Amino acid sequence: MLLTLPLLDAMTPAFAAAPAASANPGGKPRRMLGICNNLGLVPEYFFPKGAGADYQSSVTLEPLQAHRRDFSVFSGVSHPDVDGGHPADNCFLTAAPHPSSGGFRNTISLDQFVAERVGHLTRFPSMTLGVNCARGSRSLSWTAGGIMIPTEEKPSEVFRRMFMGGSPKEIAAAQRRLELGQSILDAVGGQAGDLGRTLGAQDRDRLDQYYTSVRELERRMQMSKEWERKPRPVATRPAPLDPASPKEYMDKVRLMYDMARLCFETDSSRAVTLMLDSVNSPAIELDHEHTTSDGYHNLSHHGRSAQKLAQLKSIDAWHMKLLAQLLADLKSVKEDGDTLLDRTMILYGSNLGNANTHVTTNLPTIFAGGGFRHGEHHVFDTERNYPLPNLFVSMLQRMGLEADKFASSTGSMRGLKMVG
Repeated sequence: MLLTLPLLDAMTPAFAAAPAASANPGGKPRRMLGICNNLGLVPEYFFPKGAGADYQSSVTLEPLQAHRRDFSVFSGVSHPDVDGGHPADNCFLTAAPHPSSGGFRNTISLDQFVAERVGHLTRFPSMTLGVNCARGSRSLSWTAGGIMIPTEEKPSEVFRRMFMGGSPKEIAAAQRRLELGQSILDAVGGQAGDLGRTLGAQDRDRLDQYYTSVRELERRMQMSKEWERKPRPVATRPAPLDPASPKEYMDKVRLMYDMARLCFETDSSRAVTLMLDSVNSPAIELDHEHTTSDGYHNLSHHGRSAQKLAQLKSIDAWHMKLLAQLLADLKSVKEDGDTLLDRTMILYGSNLGNANTHVTTNLPTIFAGGGFRHGEHHVFDTERNYPLPNLFVSMLQRMGLEADKFASSTGSMRGLKMVG
């Protein structure tokens, strides 16, 4: 049973750390949606001119201008030491350094950090979604132990889980699994108590911390059992039809945005991630009438080709149109006097600052909603970038969590103010 205990000085091998205890922030429900397009946005079309509230919108951002006061734009931000080109997409919400190095092990993602602390308040601690993701190789969600959480690719399955649940047999099986986990924790706790009497003061402190985390995990498991018994919300729309082909990329993005909105509207989860695996996408349909001449990835290596850049400009415009519709949909839903957008932080960005050259600096970043003062272009040094993980700290604080650091952050996001 020692393999389940925390690392103690009295132990020679190195064992895995226990999960962190959760927190109950209380107050208004706050939510987060992290979106990564792993081929980014063409930088010369994305970044606006000027700083502050009087910035001049760019071509790419034009579809969002009806919501200008609802989002902020950042330039000159990146994850310190997150390099390696395409593999950096797995670190978009973790900021773990050097993802292409040998022996790399990822760290906890922002959404899972949130889920550990407030996930028990909703039916699903988190939701991990994807569009055209290479199964098992890409995800935005990673556990504290550096384990990837696979993405759900089918909107119909997300809808089923939210509104339909499982059969009585499936529900009973889920409850048995939870009860088995509880019994294992009880056994570990009993044997660890005997060990505690033989340890030094420092190890006893660590063991006390471990007990706290085990008790918290037991509480979350009990909450999960209770959620299995509670009726699911009533669907107000029919189940979506899953697009049949990877080329229906934009339809998939739109449907996943719809699923995220329904998730937040029903308070089914407060932490959702969406990986847009553009690297793994073929030639794509933009509007059922126009299809790109080449695969998304090949287009991103445009080499200054006017034809390829024109198609990328159209792709980026569609991404912003869909994001604008998501903002409008969230603004149309009221929750206790606020709009759902007021309660929901949306981070839209990429692990690549320029897909043509695979650089991972000066990342195109949009941050919307969530109870912040928006409408500005926050300009940082495009050569010596400001840490994007500072935004993660601000997001955690907006969630009501006590946090002054996440990954390689140096504090909260400078210039970004909370309201309400």
